[in-house]
Order: sequence, then C-alpha cells, then structure tokens
Amino acid sequence: MNDAISFILNSETISLKGFGPTDTLLDYLRINKRLTGTKEGCAEGDCGACTVLVGRLLDGSLRYESVNACIRFLGSLHGAHIVTVEHLAARDGTLHPVQQAMVDFHGSQCGFCTPGFIMSLYGLWLSSENPGGADIEKALQGNLCRCTGYEPIVRAAEKIAAARPSALFDPLQRDRTDIMARLWAIRANETITVTHGEGRTIIPATLAELTEIYAAEPKATIVAGSTDVGLWVTKQMRALNPVIFINNLGDLQTITVSEDGITLGAGVTYSQAFKTIAEHFPPLARLFDRLGGEQVRNMGTIGGNIANGSPIGDTPPALIALGATLTLRSSSGNRSLPLESYFIDYGKQDRLSGEFVEKLFIPFQKPESHYAVYKISKRRDEDISALCAAFNLTLDAEGTVEDIRIAFGGMAGTPKRAAHLEAALLGKEWSQETIDAARDALDEDFTPLTDWRATAEYRQLTAKNLLIRFFLETSGEKQELARFTLEEA
Repeated sequence: MNDAISFILNSETISLKGFGPTDTLLDYLRINKRLTGTKEGCAEGDCGACTVLVGRLLDGSLRYESVNACIRFLGSLHGAHIVTVEHLAARDGTLHPVQQAMVDFHGSQCGFCTPGFIMSLYGLWLSSENPGGADIEKALQGNLCRCTGYEPIVRAAEKIAAARPSALFDPLQRDRTDIMARLWAIRANETITVTHGEGRTIIPATLAELTEIYAAEPKATIVAGSTDVGLWVTKQMRALNPVIFINNLGDLQTITVSEDGITLGAGVTYSQAFKTIAEHFPPLARLFDRLGGEQVRNMGTIGGNIANGSPIGDTPPALIALGATLTLRSSSGNRSLPLESYFIDYGKQDRLSGEFVEKLFIPFQKPESHYAVYKISKRRDEDISALCAAFNLTLDAEGTVEDIRIAFGGMAGTPKRAAHLEAALLGKEWSQETIDAARDALDEDFTPLTDWRATAEYRQLTAKNLLIRFFLETSGEKQELARFTLEEA
C-alpha cells in the first residue's frame, strides 16, 4: 500500500506524504512552496483570488480547469498537474499574452485579485479558441475585483481571444506530451493511505476498493469536489478524519445516454455534465450556469450536491421534478430509490451505514412536457438560493393537467415536492382560474423559516408567484400578472 501522493507542480514532480486530510492546496503553495502569487481572499471559493489550474488525464487527453485552491484538499491532487501564475511567463521573463493584456488594458489596480483573474482567463484561453462575450463573463463569474472594475479585464480578455503564441512559448502547449507521459506514470494503481498524526487520507484506486474501505470506515467523510466540505473546514473549523477522496475514480465519472434517459456517475462535475444536460434539459443547464463560479462548477459534483442533503442545494428540486432516481452502493449490493425519497428530514438521508451515492438516472421527458427551474437569490451569480423551484407539467389534448411534479428547495428542512399543490392542479384545466384557486395549497405544503437569506413571508409569497410565472410561460396567452401583498400570502 502506497503512503504518498504524487503530482506535478508547474514543472516539478512531487511525491508528498505526511500531510493532514484537510490540508489545502492554497496553504501548501504559499507556506511550503512560497508560491505567493496565489492569494487567500475569502477562503470559501467565492472570490477567485486563489485560482489555479489543475490538469488531469481524461478520456485519453489532458484537460485543464480552473479551481479554487483555498478549498481544494491536497488528497484530491494525486495524478494531477497544478499550474500557478508563476508558470505562465516565458523562460526569459517575457509575459504570457494573458498577462500582457492585463497590463495593456490596465486590468489591475491593487493587484491582489489579478493572479486569480489571469488564471481564469488562461483557463478560458486554453479551452476556447474564439470565446465570445458570454463565454468571457462565464469564465469570470468566480472572480471578484474590489477596485478596478470589470470593464478593462473584459477588454483584456477580448484582446487575447485570438492571440495564439507558438507552442514553444506557452508552457502547457510546449510541454503537453511530456506532462501527459509523466501523469500517466504516476497514476494511481493501488490504494494510497497517508498518515499524519492521527489523521488519515485514503485514496482508493478502484470503485470496488472504495466500497470495501467505506464498509470498514462508515464514519469517514467521502470527498469529491469539496466545494461544500471545504467550507466545513475553512469556516466551521471542523476536524475531519479519516477522509476518502474519490475524484480519481473514473467509474464514478461516466455519462451514459440511453433511449430512456441519462445516467450520471456520482463523481461527474457540473462542467463535465453541462454539454449533455444542455442538449436534453436546457432549463437545468441554465441553472448549472448559476451554481457558483466556473471554479466551483469544475470542482463540484452533482452526486455530492445530492449526498450532502442540504435543504438549499439547487440540483435536488430540479431533479426531483424530473423524476430522477438514485442508486446507492455498499458492500451488500446496490439499491435504487426515487430521489425525493432519499431526503428524510433535515440532516437525515435514507443512506445506510457503508452506503454511498453511486449514480443518478434522469429520465427523458415526453415531448409535450413543460419543464422549468427558477432560482431566487440576492445575487444572480455565485450565490446560495433563498429558494429554488422546479415545475414539470404535461397537458392532455384538451389542455387539462395530465401530470405535474413540483419541487422546492429552501422551503423546508429538505428538498420537497409540493404534494397538496400538485393535487389541486391535477386533472384541472390549465388556466388562470385554476392557478388562482390552487396557489394557496402551498400553505399546506410548506412552513418556511426566516433566515438571513429571506423571510418566511417572502419565501411563501415568492413560491406562489413562481407558480404564476410558470403558468404565464406555458399558457401561450397574455395574462395580467396578479399582485399579492404579504398579508394576502
């Protein structure tokens, strides 16, 4: 059994042992390696000052993605290539075109956030040969600037969109073949266990080994992207031990499209799934675009968002409305259940000891179905929902509600279907009168709480108004939007 992880940092191959299960990449870069271009701003994956690129072998190619080093644990980096801002300039000190454009267009003032912006733009430059304005804005969703403003940064991004230096200049083009060979040589072929004091970091080499390890260590924390778990450590100061890292398991990163629907492995990230989801479920893809920034979508997994069981997780209500089913795996075998049944109560899920989420199945909808997802938050991008609503409607030939599934997040202790509202709509004509008569059924479904994201009254009123919005968008007729006061709600 191996007791060290191996990765490439810029051009150096590193074998690392003796680190803790929650030691972060950011601290390692700044404290151990003195690569201080990577900054700590928020320590929660929100500001992007710590952005670096992580390259991995995927489907025979080397793919680089921007990630937040502040919430990325060292144990997740075996077999990866980490690239920091110090690696971009040429060997003679000439700035990379991405860096030079930031200088030319005055995209930096205090400079604290600048390395993070450069790394996000570099990731876009590597992945897209001709990005448009929307692509640039999406790539920069996860980076915050507090003094310069975004216009000069966007102009710099537009300038470099078509700039393609020779492979001899750009380090990730120049050394790609060599990096791929080195990563292939250090890939995991046996389970790695790193011990530091009482802390243990476990990296299974196969899905079968994960199953056996988790059966023996059912209280271990399984970590894929750490976009949520990372904050347990950096904000809540929780000690996690042992930690099992699964982001290297290819069997959990499969995307299968069948005649009946899409099956996603629990380790599939939002970025990996986006193209397939956008093709078959466009409203769900639009929701994905509002989950954190690009760095978070590159790290976060759909399975992790489900497994944590958060009542304000954005994907569960959207997937429940689609009738998704979940497969749980353990050493005793697999079992499947409707996603809505997985959530029992606040902080409690239907997951037995030693079970973990293996995959998710999303069935295709009937061509005549209407599906919509709405996220309500204080900021449009990079913000947690006050509430999230998903509607899935099928009408018969006469315009009567043949089937309807409605799910909300942020309205209860779990993501939950609006059973009373569904019953009030089923079999009725899809009309303004039906909506007016049915909307108060939500009072029987939910008694939301007040917190710093929204008041209970606001949540209840907004949920009813989202039903009206869905009706207006699906009725095909111009309607006057009803206005309700908080007292009426």
